[in-house]
Amino acid sequence: MVDETQSLWKQAQNVPNALSFFRLLLVPVFFLLILNGHGGWAIGILAFSSLTDLLDGYIARKYNQVTRLGQLLDPFADRLYIFTTLLGLVMTSVIPLWLALIVVGRDIMLLIVYPVLATHGYGPLPVHYLGKAGTFGLLYAFPLLLLGNVLSGLAMFILPIAWAFALWGAGLYWWAGFVYVKQVKDLVFGARANH
Repeated sequence: MVDETQSLWKQAQNVPNALSFFRLLLVPVFFLLILNGHGGWAIGILAFSSLTDLLDGYIARKYNQVTRLGQLLDPFADRLYIFTTLLGLVMTSVIPLWLALIVVGRDIMLLIVYPVLATHGYGPLPVHYLGKAGTFGLLYAFPLLLLGNVLSGLAMFILPIAWAFALWGAGLYWWAGFVYVKQVKDLVFGARANH
């Protein structure tokens, strides 16, 4: 159950949202580590961020601290990590540009859809399990791709697993994007039909 009665400041002070803010603060550190060739440290920050992501969701649900701010912050932090990782991995030639464009293209599609929701009086849609699964796949793929680059002697074992996560993650990510578009279409046209 989401508590929408609290002020934003009060919502920001709960533990799950504080963890999300901390994750956001680590994004530039993570990016600089990738660009400066400190892949091991970058993997460490990504792993720590993934752990805090799991922890904030668990705490929010278990202790009834789910807030509207948290529902917005959590996926925003995930998207920011994905975008930053993609940019860093493309800039250091760990992944090809086409993979980054596939993932970013889906988010651009949704950026076009969200204003349609807002103009019809709807907020962001709840996160769909396909989107969570796609994000999960991508958030596992990127550290593995980075690890394959850092541990070149083990790359032949690590990279096939990393690419499987990347391709499945990207596919599920797009599938979820189409589900969101359909939900928006159903909401908007359903609302028009009822008036």
